[in-house]
Amino acid sequence: MPAAQGLDVLETVAAAKPRRSLSPVARRLRQQALDLAAAEGLGQGAFCFHILPLDGVDGEVLCVAGERLAAAKLLPASGTLTALACGVGTLGTGLEQRAAELFGLGRRSLALALDSLGNELLFAVSQRMRHRMAAEAGRQGLSMAGELRAGDPGLALEAQGAVLRLADSRRIGVHLTDGAMMHPVKSTSVIFGVGLSLAEVDWSRCDNCKSAAKCGFVAEPALGA
Repeated sequence: MPAAQGLDVLETVAAAKPRRSLSPVARRLRQQALDLAAAEGLGQGAFCFHILPLDGVDGEVLCVAGERLAAAKLLPASGTLTALACGVGTLGTGLEQRAAELFGLGRRSLALALDSLGNELLFAVSQRMRHRMAAEAGRQGLSMAGELRAGDPGLALEAQGAVLRLADSRRIGVHLTDGAMMHPVKSTSVIFGVGLSLAEVDWSRCDNCKSAAKCGFVAEPALGA
């Protein structure tokens, strides 16, 4: 049941070059947000995940640990799917609360910059989790391929609860609200296919996104054998 807490990703994000499309004002505000996050310890995250053996496949439904996920997109073109890797990452509540405070103080521009920085930080947490999942699968002699998040084409938003349960997200304080939103808000969940000699997939969760060309968070190349 791997997990990581107190994961400092601020340095990683600070070292990344800001998008070229950012205006000079936006760059200045991003730096202010970085400085604020560093001063107040808002650049830390956590993640947890499980790699769970597949119980079976019922048509287009993957059955694992008593849950049923309609995620047939993870069925491989070659190789054998034997498990699912289910993970959840979060920044906790600190950054979102600080952004709300800034809004309340009338510092709207800095609040928005801090919120945007939170997206970068969460992406960095997600990538750390992805690499740890792949390493764990490799130690088991398995490969990992594909990436789906609840709400993507190929995995309904209603699957979010099952993904969180499979990852045991309460270990890091993440749960679903009555409105089916993750709390804390700056949280993310993901599932990957895991198995023997899985081929790289020829699709990405970003394929149908209209903003993919200018997005700073485009998915990494697919994993595989």
